[in-house]
Amino acid sequence: MYTIIIADDEAELRQALIRRIDWKEVGFQVVGEAENGAEALELVEKLEPDLLLTDVRMPFMSGIELARAVREIRPNIQIAFLSGFDDFTYAQQAIQYNIISYLLKPISSKELTEELKKIKKKIDDKFEEFTRKNAEQEQQSLVAFFMPLLLDSFSDVRGPEREKALSEEAARRGFVKPENRYMNYTVLVTSFRDKEGKNQTLESGVNAINTILRKYVRHVSFYTDGRIVSLLAGTRQSQEKYLHILVEDISQSVKRIMNLTATIGVSRMVPGLGHCHEAYLEAMDAFGYARRSDTGVSFISDIERTAIFDQETIQAAVNEIESLLRSGTESELKAYLTQLFAKLEQEDKPAMNLQLVMVQLVAAVFRVVYAVADSEAVENLQKTSPLLGQFFFENPREMEERYIAFCLTARELAAEHRKKSGSVICDRALAIMENRFMDPELSLNAISTEISVSPNYLSTLIKRSTGSTFIDLLTRKRMKTAKKLLLDTPMKIREISEKCGYNDQHYFSYCFKKYEGISPNACRRKFESELPELSE
Repeated sequence: MYTIIIADDEAELRQALIRRIDWKEVGFQVVGEAENGAEALELVEKLEPDLLLTDVRMPFMSGIELARAVREIRPNIQIAFLSGFDDFTYAQQAIQYNIISYLLKPISSKELTEELKKIKKKIDDKFEEFTRKNAEQEQQSLVAFFMPLLLDSFSDVRGPEREKALSEEAARRGFVKPENRYMNYTVLVTSFRDKEGKNQTLESGVNAINTILRKYVRHVSFYTDGRIVSLLAGTRQSQEKYLHILVEDISQSVKRIMNLTATIGVSRMVPGLGHCHEAYLEAMDAFGYARRSDTGVSFISDIERTAIFDQETIQAAVNEIESLLRSGTESELKAYLTQLFAKLEQEDKPAMNLQLVMVQLVAAVFRVVYAVADSEAVENLQKTSPLLGQFFFENPREMEERYIAFCLTARELAAEHRKKSGSVICDRALAIMENRFMDPELSLNAISTEISVSPNYLSTLIKRSTGSTFIDLLTRKRMKTAKKLLLDTPMKIREISEKCGYNDQHYFSYCFKKYEGISPNACRRKFESELPELSE
């Protein structure tokens, strides 16, 4: 059973649609109704329906504006337009928002029922396509080329010559056009987990991921070791526009269609194919963060301030230690290190080999601390745990104790700095909102772009810090200011609405009444009628 929200400013028509359609028969359940676009957007964010049936012309926010806004917050939702004949050409402009159906008014109950059955069939097909096992033979040639490029950093050729050769080969295989060989690339690492946290990622999941990606960017995906690795190609502008949306689309679709949770790590954008291995390592680092995050999604640029590119093959132990330092618990880190040193003690290796391992283990710790903190934090770590000249001991037990203490100190320092950094980012965003709430163009996306973090990360920080969403906080600030201006100044309602970031006076009045329970004029009259009584 799919869920649907109906948005139409004509209350009689909206109620008629709800009453006269046998929703169970057509496979839908009405979970909400809205009388304008702004209210519909709130319901979409709150109820997460499978389908939004909306009129094209509505107060405050048109159907097309609503579709654009919905695609930013819930990109996997299907949208159908209900419009008059005169609006049809206008509605067709929204084809870029993947509208699933156009329904023309007037429409009978029978006609709407038949159209809803067709829409259900389309959604069924999308769900089936998402979960269908498909080897995608046409991508095998691309996988054969890109898989070793991402997973292995070794190459006999370096520099511009290598980049040119890689670009030409990618164009020859049809991945990019010859005239657009020099693209930007981003790597995603994705896995699917059930409610118990067990990895349920199968090779067939590649098709599910590609079903989403093909709507937005050029891509190639492959399965390896319980994960799906995807390489995205495009201009910087196109990736900046669609990256956060497609990641949310994957996350929401996996949850709704497969009843699983997607864990997604996202690298920085890199300027050439020669950097794809570096981007893959970043995506894996982000994937480690994502496994323990609230949302299951992590952009490495949100967590680590600099790119850490290691061109050498890193031991599995080093990778695990870095992951645990970033997002593991103290007990997980201690347990793993105890197990690691037990294995090292069992192996009969020359002292020089053991010292080489220790150099790599110590370097891993400093890499993580420097990535998530700063040079001052590294200096503090050296002062509190001056380990560099002290881990070459004949007694393995003493070496183990010193290294574990070193790692625990580093983990605490990195965690403290991340928390502080997140708090600074949140405070900065809230300060921008506080100072520029009167700007009608102010939005979460605009602020996140200004302070160079992803909207997803900023939204999570704000919610975690304040307990409210960005929209709630912005509306609260605007309404509080509006009420003060209403009661303390003779300004007209239109002037107050503009002072509080609303270009539409009617929409401002609607929001004010929703927030305060009475209209702006009624609020002012009530206050004025109470003045004599207050003065006595």
